[in-house]
Amino acid sequence: MIRLTWVQPEDLVGHELRQADEDGRARAHPARIREISERWHAAGGHDAPPRAGASEPGAARLRGPAEELLDELAELASPLEEPSELGEIRAACPGWPAPARHRADPARVLGAWQGRAAGCVLGKPVEKIPREGIREIAEATGNWPIRGWFTAQGLPAEVAGRWPWNRRSAVNSLAENIDGIPEDDDLNYPLLALSVLERHGRAFTTEDVAKVWLDELPAGRTFTAERVAYRNLLDGVEPPGTAVRRNPFREWIGAFIRADVYGWVNPGDPGTAAEYAWRDARLTHTANGVYGAMFAAAMCASSLVAGSAEEAVAAGLSVVPERSRLHEAVRLAVADAREHDDFERVVDALYARHGALHWVHTINNAALAAAALVHGGGDFTASVAGAVAGGWDTDSAAATVGSVAGALGAGVPERWLMRDSLSSSLTGFDGVSLRELAGRTQEMMGS
Repeated sequence: MIRLTWVQPEDLVGHELRQADEDGRARAHPARIREISERWHAAGGHDAPPRAGASEPGAARLRGPAEELLDELAELASPLEEPSELGEIRAACPGWPAPARHRADPARVLGAWQGRAAGCVLGKPVEKIPREGIREIAEATGNWPIRGWFTAQGLPAEVAGRWPWNRRSAVNSLAENIDGIPEDDDLNYPLLALSVLERHGRAFTTEDVAKVWLDELPAGRTFTAERVAYRNLLDGVEPPGTAVRRNPFREWIGAFIRADVYGWVNPGDPGTAAEYAWRDARLTHTANGVYGAMFAAAMCASSLVAGSAEEAVAAGLSVVPERSRLHEAVRLAVADAREHDDFERVVDALYARHGALHWVHTINNAALAAAALVHGGGDFTASVAGAVAGGWDTDSAAATVGSVAGALGAGVPERWLMRDSLSSSLTGFDGVSLRELAGRTQEMMGS
């Protein structure tokens, strides 16, 4: 029997109960949440595991009760002022930036693509390894603070046994085996965004994004919120219903990693970039999951013309509702980055505030990305290394940090440049060069 992860109702109830804790429903409806939780556990259901995925064998017997409870949880409204509609989001952002038109230096656009690729590949082999394990691996191989690719050469067997690599990633993302740019969802999604723009133009809709996904994106290459939304599309659900139907991952990091291209085609125009990212994100996400995409796109738009990382992060924050959890998390992360010389102390503060969140949630990873950029002060290596050393979604956070830092003007250091050929399972993209992608991105700026 093939057991699909992240889509079966019995795998989702525990995550939805945790989401209810995070979005205030547990406080607003305590008796109702408690009653649902008790019914779930009495039926034999489990809490959310630390790693999203399938539950134990035999859990399919819980499918009927799980569907019922998921639908009951969906009827409970969150009390938080965190809208998902664009007009309401803009109204909640008093500093929403005015439209602007700028020309981008092609070298900075290329730097953005190169930076995203480098940050992604740096974080790939240690994805799912906790912060302490990443440091022990790096220290054991003479790479702490992180200043180069991870390596298995010279890594003591006891350390390798304690902290095993992400096996599927380590085959092509260690210093000794990198040959070109390996495939990754953090790189496939920018390719899809570029495809959306090339096929449907700057007036693309959420429905256009969905069509491109169904045409080009293998379902097995989707995870968490994206896989749930994909399932919902196949069930005939239309956006934005795809983001909310039995989707407890709707505030996780998936939309955040899809947004860079929407920033790059709007250099110096973070407001328009955020709107583009919103159209994409609402296919799969709500509230802070959507804000994360808008934050990333606005940062990327600013990074092509900005003079500093702080300027880019501020542009990102300008499109995030001020009363949202994401806004507070990023604002405090920036303050921590300014206060502490030692980045480890910054990360300590982030874990103190966000350690209970899942490792692929938007809020903790966006806060880490902002802190790494501000603390790195434009230094590409320090910035991407900080994002990886933080130990949450290492390849995703470092990819976004790399795209911003790579665009800021100084470029990507030679040590991080790989053979210019990107592997991808997406039609027409396997073997594409980042130089070609940068040129195609530049063309979309004036379309």
